[in-house]
Amino acid sequence: MADDQEKTEEPTSKKIEDARKEGNVPKSQDTNSFITLIVACAVLLIMFGFLQERTKNLYLFYYDFIGQEITKVAILQIVITTVMELALMVLPIAVSVAIAGVLAGLMQFGFLFTTKSITPDLKKIDPIKGLKNLFSMKKLIEGLKTILKVSAVFAVAFYFLLEFTKEVQETVFLGIWQQIFWLRDKAIILIAVMLALLLVIAFLDLMFVRYNYFKELRMSKQEIKDEHKQMEGDPQVKSRIRKVQMQMSQRRMMQNIPDADVVITNPTHYAVAIRYDQSKDRAPVVLAKGVDFLALKIKEIALNHGVQIVENPPLAREIYRQCDVDEAIPENLYKAIAEVLAFVYQNNKKKQRN
Repeated sequence: MADDQEKTEEPTSKKIEDARKEGNVPKSQDTNSFITLIVACAVLLIMFGFLQERTKNLYLFYYDFIGQEITKVAILQIVITTVMELALMVLPIAVSVAIAGVLAGLMQFGFLFTTKSITPDLKKIDPIKGLKNLFSMKKLIEGLKTILKVSAVFAVAFYFLLEFTKEVQETVFLGIWQQIFWLRDKAIILIAVMLALLLVIAFLDLMFVRYNYFKELRMSKQEIKDEHKQMEGDPQVKSRIRKVQMQMSQRRMMQNIPDADVVITNPTHYAVAIRYDQSKDRAPVVLAKGVDFLALKIKEIALNHGVQIVENPPLAREIYRQCDVDEAIPENLYKAIAEVLAFVYQNNKKKQRN
């Protein structure tokens, strides 16, 4: 019993789907941050010339006001121009980063829309539970992860910045644009190193988040059994349902026997009731069939309603094997059935139905 309660089994697809519906998905914030950061860096590099030109224009715009009287109109013009220039420079980057954030989420757990996670829940504001969560092992691990990540990033960034400062004194004698290009080159080196480091961190965090996510969703053997019963239904209940359905089907089948033209038998083990109404049937139809006790019951009802019984063991077995109730006789049995029906019509002196 104890083994059944231990959560040692991998989560089922239903368990994972239920967790998704509640907004519980494996989401690595470091992976999101890395993807948005790399997109931002790529956009900055692509737009570097554009940003340089806009910055130059903005500088020249400010330069024109040197020596002039600053009036309210001039201040308004400076504010409007500055806002417009900054919007032109920042908006493409902001939009790109926003799209990258959405795509990063889609890459990790696909499209998901749920209001479950934002539905008001009084349990979430329970101070005792909140205090327990604050000092939980999960929070401790998250804190250690943050410290390690920040330490690694700071150490690598500090090392490269320290190396770059050794060249700063050489840039004093360079022109303004040469200094900008030197700064750009160093920034590219630093960005490349930091991105490589963040890629490693994001990958490790993604693996850890997914491992921890599926670990928390693990199920006990009893939970899997209970879920299986919910999805497939209790075997005992299904058995009772099948039994009731079979009884109803047999009852309906027995009610149709009086409409049969003939019952073909084995003579004792098989019985098949056949109807052929030319106005409704394109071919003879099986109204009922059965073996052993059910075959005897079919014969009994046929005798009580004056339905002709014909013994033809091979034909009875073949019809039973090939046909279900309410199905037409296959073409390969037409000739044999026609002979039986002709014999029945002749013996009973019945006319074929129109």
